Amino acid sequence: MYNPDYLMMTAGPTMVRENVMKKRSIFFGNPDIDDDFFKFYDELREKTAKIFGCSKSNMIFLSGEGMVGLDSACASLTEKGDRVLIIENGLFGSGFADLVKLYGGETATFHFDTKNKIDLEKLKDLLEIDSDFKFATVVHCDTPTGVLNDIEPICKLLKSKGILTVVDTVAAIGGEFFNAEKYGVDIALGGSQKVFSAPPGLTILSVSDDAWKAIENRKTSIPSFYCNLSYWKNCVEEKLFPYTMPASDLIAFDQAIDNILEEGIENVVARHHKVAKYCRNKVQELGLKLYLEDGFSPTVTSFYVPENFTTKEFIKELKEKHKILISGSFGEYSDYILRIGHMGESAKIEYIDQVILAIKDILNK
Repeated sequence: MYNPDYLMMTAGPTMVRENVMKKRSIFFGNPDIDDDFFKFYDELREKTAKIFGCSKSNMIFLSGEGMVGLDSACASLTEKGDRVLIIENGLFGSGFADLVKLYGGETATFHFDTKNKIDLEKLKDLLEIDSDFKFATVVHCDTPTGVLNDIEPICKLLKSKGILTVVDTVAAIGGEFFNAEKYGVDIALGGSQKVFSAPPGLTILSVSDDAWKAIENRKTSIPSFYCNLSYWKNCVEEKLFPYTMPASDLIAFDQAIDNILEEGIENVVARHHKVAKYCRNKVQELGLKLYLEDGFSPTVTSFYVPENFTTKEFIKELKEKHKILISGSFGEYSDYILRIGHMGESAKIEYIDQVILAIKDILNK
């Protein structure tokens, strides 16, 4: 039987409040035909839109972890031969190219140093030379390193060139301010298991009017059913979802959204920034080196694995001896980066203190 009993300080999923778990266990009804469920879904869109900074009509909830959102955005916007700009300074940023190519798009990748946030001036210079792109992709917080990019000026610059914008804000939204309409974000992608502190299983999207037009005016059909965003345009008005909605996940997510709105979005963001700074300072006080030079995320702190350890050994020691689980990383970073997640319910000073004390104990031994 799987029954984890550790403090989960990973870079997602995060700790989940008891009231969220209780809501997930209640009777879920029939989301296909119950009018009351459509009313509930619409009200959830309205509440979630306050965090995304858009109107409720632009909100969609998909069944599936956050990657479903990335795939859906690329499937729905990309047609064969479309030129797409991939702006990246990390693994998830570069990964967008693979998704675009699956649907016949031609990618141009602009790579930035992974230890720093995206340089806006360099991006301006690039777009002066070439701005003939249907859409561009960028990651708000590239989780494998924890780098945070300044999305607002990036998206405003792209929109000024007539380029649609797709932003992966899965690991940032809620812990950092976000406003899709103000920033010029055409498709914003979030996930239930990060700052929202709900169980894994939902992708949350906002889709702008410009993005809807691009989807509706395609010359070719979208080569997917599950990742076809066009089916969601009027689902509430028509009372017809493309597939049976994960009602239990949505009921739990609704409670998680209420938790955020009750605390206040400004207070939640301030808490994340305070905890992130505290975590970085404490890690450095232990003599450990942070991976990033700037662009520090309020949701995850990355640092080099201590000498005489591998990342797997260190994670195992923390979990088995101290009942604390932190994250390693992926790809090229997997051998030397460790990450402490401080997202949503996990973003608390007392939790950081427990992690730091446990790391200190391991280092002393």
